[in-house]
Amino acid sequence: MPKVTFIIDGETQTVEFEHGKLPYTHHGKSESFLDVAKNFGVPLEHACGGSCACTTCHVIIKEGEQHLSEMQDDEADRLDTAWGLTARSRLGCQAVIAGDVVCELPMYTRNYVQEGGGIQLGKSDRKESKAQEGRP
Repeated sequence: MPKVTFIIDGETQTVEFEHGKLPYTHHGKSESFLDVAKNFGVPLEHACGGSCACTTCHVIIKEGEQHLSEMQDDEADRLDTAWGLTARSRLGCQAVIAGDVVCELPMYTRNYVQEGGGIQLGKSDRKESKAQEGRP
């Protein structure tokens, strides 16, 4: 079972899924970072709904690049417009996961008006909401 580790604001969240068993959320390609994130409640932005029309789901691959689908031309063209583009950048909606990977969600790709109406300025509100719930 592939393990996917998301690094958000320096904190990690790791999830595992079995190929072919993950319900498809219709956000990005099936078993992409975005699809996995939606299934496990990981806050990966996706202003265009995963249709490769923006860069809000931009992720930077830290480990396991070889376990991802090959980048297609439409993803490469869209990534050219991403802030903070690196040689290891991918769009979360397009990169399909085939094995263990670690990715970081850069803060500057986040949408200031989030799904559900929340507004985010600066770092994510993950630490604040955890504190309000009494979690470390």
